[in-house]
Amino acid sequence: MRVISNDVIEKKLNSINPHWSTGQVDEEYRDLPRRKYFHLFFPLATDFKVRRALVLMGPRRVGKTVMLFQTIGELIEKGSKPTSIAYMSLDEPLFYSMSLEALCEKYCSATREMSLEGKIIIFDEIQYLKKWDVQLKVLVDRHKNTKFLVSGSAAGALKRQSHESGAGRFTDFMLPPLTFCEYLDLLDLTPKLLNKEKETGKAVSSKDITKLNQEFLNYLNYGGFPEAIMNKSIREKPTKFIQQDIIDKVLLRDLPSIYGIEDIQELNRLFKYLTYQTGNEISYERLSQSSGVAKNTIKRYIEYLEAAYLIKVVDRVDENGKTFKRANFFKVYLTNPSMYAATYGIVAADDNETLGGLVETAIFSQWMHDPSWMRSLYYAKLAKNRGEVDIVFVDERFRIQWCLEVKWSDAYFESPAKLTSLKRFCEINEPKSVTVTTKTKSGQAQIGKAKIDFKETALVCFNIGNTLLRGK
Repeated sequence: MRVISNDVIEKKLNSINPHWSTGQVDEEYRDLPRRKYFHLFFPLATDFKVRRALVLMGPRRVGKTVMLFQTIGELIEKGSKPTSIAYMSLDEPLFYSMSLEALCEKYCSATREMSLEGKIIIFDEIQYLKKWDVQLKVLVDRHKNTKFLVSGSAAGALKRQSHESGAGRFTDFMLPPLTFCEYLDLLDLTPKLLNKEKETGKAVSSKDITKLNQEFLNYLNYGGFPEAIMNKSIREKPTKFIQQDIIDKVLLRDLPSIYGIEDIQELNRLFKYLTYQTGNEISYERLSQSSGVAKNTIKRYIEYLEAAYLIKVVDRVDENGKTFKRANFFKVYLTNPSMYAATYGIVAADDNETLGGLVETAIFSQWMHDPSWMRSLYYAKLAKNRGEVDIVFVDERFRIQWCLEVKWSDAYFESPAKLTSLKRFCEINEPKSVTVTTKTKSGQAQIGKAKIDFKETALVCFNIGNTLLRGK
């Protein structure tokens, strides 16, 4: 049996760390614009005073590896010695059987560095290494002046292992799909399409609502992932890229390997059904009947899909803001609406039936960037089948603070009296603010005791993401 020699391993390390010899990262990473999250990540990644490994997690293709190489580039520009920063990807076949400690030794050998003191060591795609959390904790304890950065796509599994084994040793950093405000910024469209407040960055009006809505439609179809909007060849076939590189790899590779799923097609079938139902109320009973999968299995699969950051389950409250004792009904939202188009095809501008659910998904997905917000967001179901309210914010005392009704239409702006479910809900709960989104109109109306703020959906979507990022 052939044994992998040290020369082969060192040659591979040199090839994936070109900055060791050139003094800069590859051009493909230098030329890409930085996500807004970079300015949050970089200080944590370079803080040696905090003796913690930084765990960068998020779904596939959101830019984790790009952010890591941009961090390397920024460090070198600020004067760091190129060989003091090492990048190693654990999905590299040569590294499959190697421990993290052994990889660190190979790094020192390849660079002729005498120790890990003062170095930054990056392990990408860490989920492919068994018991990575235990090994990483040992490294953090053993090397007190070394910064370890790790990343992985199986966000939920990483987070669980991070909390279980790395308590006090790891810091989690979630990189989600793009918000709508990031999408516009990466394409340099924000100043062309929006008027903003200088202090808050809040979009107060659109310069051209028709063009803004067209970009919002593009965001719904393929705008959640940087490569899908920045790479010209991918942009021509974005749905194929999202399907093959994101959804299929998670469903057919990541989840089965992590959780030991044997019936991959069963999982795939369930996800496609959930994708079609994004934004709609469902139940385990209906899911079982429609997908042909047993209820207990469905519950497990939904947990796995949430852990992979593909979906988010949202529970309901009654018309008084109280949760139900048995969560028989709930909604499932895609973490980014572009996964719908990847599965069922590009959604046309006149497909109002489909767009309704996707627009609601887009609004909800902005808040998914901050778990603390998601813990307070529900949808409300009125008694006697009198309708529902799309999004309600419930405080710790189960009081309704505000509510939001998502519409991709101007019809309710023209005829506010049609909002009968919202009117009743407001009469019962008297929320502090009530918003209804529209397609192109803005203004206010009085419905009973409630004052309704009508705002364009694209502006609302932009402002939610912008506010959360600025808050971070």
